[in-house]
Amino acid sequence: MALTVVSASGHTWRLAQRIGSGAEGVVYAVDDERPLVAKLVLDPPDPDAYRRRIDRLVRQRREPRAVRLLSGTVPRVAWPMVGVRAGGPGPGGVDGYLMADMRHAHQPFARLLTPQARRTHLPRATWATALAAALSLARLLADLHAEGYVVGDLKPDNLWVDAHGGVAVADVDSWQFTDGGEVFAGRMGSPGHTAPERIGAPAGTAPDRAGDEFVLAVLVHELLMCGLHPFAGHPAGDADYLSYDDNVLHGRCRLLDRTSVVLPRSAPPLDLLPRRLTALFRAAFGGVRPSASAWAEALAAESRPARLRTCRHDPLHVYTAERPWCPWCDLAEPGADGSAARAPQPPAAAPLPKDTTDTEDTESMKGTTGTTGTEGNTAWQR
Repeated sequence: MALTVVSASGHTWRLAQRIGSGAEGVVYAVDDERPLVAKLVLDPPDPDAYRRRIDRLVRQRREPRAVRLLSGTVPRVAWPMVGVRAGGPGPGGVDGYLMADMRHAHQPFARLLTPQARRTHLPRATWATALAAALSLARLLADLHAEGYVVGDLKPDNLWVDAHGGVAVADVDSWQFTDGGEVFAGRMGSPGHTAPERIGAPAGTAPDRAGDEFVLAVLVHELLMCGLHPFAGHPAGDADYLSYDDNVLHGRCRLLDRTSVVLPRSAPPLDLLPRRLTALFRAAFGGVRPSASAWAEALAAESRPARLRTCRHDPLHVYTAERPWCPWCDLAEPGADGSAARAPQPPAAAPLPKDTTDTEDTESMKGTTGTTGTEGNTAWQR
């Protein structure tokens, strides 16, 4: 028997195949003319509070702040469209909502980070595409903050990207926002994508913009450095590697102190980054964090054609004009069999909880969010 969901007004939708699951819920395709999916949250801590949260978000969809976020031909936010329930009104029912199917115009964000997934799913992507994605993400977060939303659990698993680097976000039901004076608290974050002051914070601690801004810097670094987490690497000296979060808490970051971590020779060089962006990274990880708007301004400047060069030997090798020669050619040294040499792997962090992603990409996403991002050849290849 097919699984169905029903709205408060009595409209019924039939669910098709299950396409993803995460720590909180399960996502199904919806049998509808429009590209829709349904997210069902199996066991929220407070079902009544969760239903009220969804009702408020659905209502906000018609308000100016959400309308501004949802404007444009390509959706940037998988906003809840209508609250639904599966299994009837009794205690055995499951609440959730319908939203746009981001697969219609986007791909999982992680496909732009890992070399293998990028070559398979985004074969024409270049470093300029990653730069465009970083700019799109910064602008999106700046717009969310301007409208009073805090993402809280910003991470690759909640993000989507198109072939041109346009970024979109899902899991709106986990955001922090206010409505009619009532504060709807957000989620704290996920391992590897949490600000240091939030790591180990008591349950229920509210997220804030500063936490989002720290994770934005992490994601921009991962985009521009082929998936390399800025706090990746084995601690120098006698300390054991435990996790990204442990490195974050101890300030072990190559950008802040070159001697604090050990990375393989295959890791992208620091001078791959424009000096303007390097300064922002250092401020984000060891000083006064730049806002999302500041990141957007800097990334827009570095995205100008005059600030980019294309390799004479490979049109997919795009790099900053500050570099005297192509860094990707340096990283693409051939192995014994004529293919790209496999890079040694630094220690892996604890795997992140999966979220709403299509099952086809589960393994490739593990390789991005749960490792340093240096597996395989890091160069952009034909």
